[in-house]
Amino acid sequence: MSTSGAVRVPELIDRLPDAEREIALRLARVFRDAGEELYLVGGVVRDLLLDRGRADLDLATSAPPERTRKLGRQAGATSIYDVGAAFGTIGLVFSHPERDDLTAEITTYRSEVYPTRDRRPSVRHDVSLHEDLSRRDFTINAIALDPLTGELIDPFGGIADLNQGRIRAVGDPAERFDEDPLRILRAARFAAQLDFEIDPEALEAMRATAPELSRISVERVTAELNRLLVAPAVARGLRVLDEAGLFPHILPELVPMVTDDRDGGTARHKDIWDHTIQVVAQSPPRLEVRWAALLHDAAKPWTRSVDESGAVHFFGHELAGAALARKLLKRLKQEKALQERVSKMVAMHLRPSSYEPDWTDSAVRRLALEAGETFEDLIDLAAADVTSGREHRRRAAARRIEGLREHFARLEAQRALDQLQSPLDGHELMAMFNRPPGRWIAVIKDRLRELVIDGELDPDDKDTAAELARGWVEAGEVD
Repeated sequence: MSTSGAVRVPELIDRLPDAEREIALRLARVFRDAGEELYLVGGVVRDLLLDRGRADLDLATSAPPERTRKLGRQAGATSIYDVGAAFGTIGLVFSHPERDDLTAEITTYRSEVYPTRDRRPSVRHDVSLHEDLSRRDFTINAIALDPLTGELIDPFGGIADLNQGRIRAVGDPAERFDEDPLRILRAARFAAQLDFEIDPEALEAMRATAPELSRISVERVTAELNRLLVAPAVARGLRVLDEAGLFPHILPELVPMVTDDRDGGTARHKDIWDHTIQVVAQSPPRLEVRWAALLHDAAKPWTRSVDESGAVHFFGHELAGAALARKLLKRLKQEKALQERVSKMVAMHLRPSSYEPDWTDSAVRRLALEAGETFEDLIDLAAADVTSGREHRRRAAARRIEGLREHFARLEAQRALDQLQSPLDGHELMAMFNRPPGRWIAVIKDRLRELVIDGELDPDDKDTAAELARGWVEAGEVD
C-alpha cells in the first residue's frame, strides 16, 4: 500500500455503525474547515479493513489538545474531558437520542522518547502523522483513514500484513518490545483475537525480551491474559505464549504442566498441555470457564503416580489444582468472585463426568447445590473436557454430560411447575369457610392455580386469593 495516501477506499467508512459514522464525519469536517488534519487510527481502522464491525472512535490530529477541545465543542460534543493529559488525548462525549452517549478519543500526533527503562517516556507533539504511526506497536495498528476521502495512510505495510494474517512489529521488534514489554503479550493476544500468525522476527524478539515483562504491573498483565483467554482463536494465543517462552514470566505456576511431557518419559498418559489447550478451545468463551479450563489439570505434574502395570494416575489433582488456582488468581489480582468460582470448578471438574442414568434426583440436586452458581459453568467445563482420541469414548463421555444436563433441566422444570400452585392450601380453605374436606377444595385450588399460571395472581398473594375464593363461594360457583 502506498505511503503517500494515494489509495482511497471511500466506502470503508460506511462499515461503521450509523451513529459512529455520523460523528466521525462531523468531526472530520469541523477539523478540515479549521485547517487541521484528523484521521481514524489504530484498531478501528484495522477492524474496518477486516469488516469486524468495530465502533470505537480513536482519532489522531495535528491540532494541539486545547484546539481539539474548541473544535470538539463546535462539532457538538456535550462533554469534554482529559483521557491522558501527558499524551494529549481528549475525550469527547456526544449525546444520542436513541442509544447511550457516544465517545470519541482524539490524540494530538506524538512521538515518544524512552530515556531509560525506569522512566516514563517523554512526549513530543510537534510531529507528523507518519512519525505518529511509526511509534505504534504493530503494522496492522499503524494505519490511518481519512473519514471524508477514504484515503488510507499505510507507511509500514499493515494492509499487506492484514491480508496475510500476520502480526509484525513496526520497525525493529526488539526496540518496540523493550519500549513497552506489554506489547509482547499484546502480540499473543492479537494472535488469539484475529487468528493471525506471529512474524518470525517478532517471535524471536518476544523470546529475547520476555524477561522484561517483570517491569509490567500485574494488573496490565492480567488484563491482557483475560482478553486472550476469551478470544476466538485462544488455542493459537496459548501456543504463542509457549513458543515465545512467556510462561516462566507471567504464569510460572503452569510451567510444570506446559513442559510436562517434553522429557520423553515412558509413562502412558495423554499430553497434559495439548489436552488443556483443546479443553480451553472447546469451552464457551466466558472468562470463568476459560480460566477453569486452563487450570483444571494444572496440578497433575505434582500428583502423578505410576502403578505396577505402568498406568499413570493423578489422584487428588483436582483438589491440589483448586488450591493452585486460588493462589495464582489471587497473585494476578483477579476479582474475588472469579477466584472462588474458578477454584470451585477446578475442584469439582471430575464430578459431572461420573454421572450415570441411574442417579437419583437427590444425587443431582446435591451436586447442583454443592456447585451453587457455578453449576452451569461446571457442566460446560466437563463437556469441554472430553478430548479422547477414540470416538466411542468421546461419545460415551458426551452422553453422560448431556444426560446430567437434561436430568437437571427436568428437575428445574418440575420445581418451576411446583411453584405454580394455589396460594391457599386445603387446610387454609377449610379454616376460612369452616367446611369439611370435599371436592369444593379442589375446585377453588384449581381456579387459583390457573390464575397463577396465567400470571394474573402471584403464588404468594394469599390475601387476593382469599378474596377471590370468597367471591366464588358467595356467588354459588363452588358446591
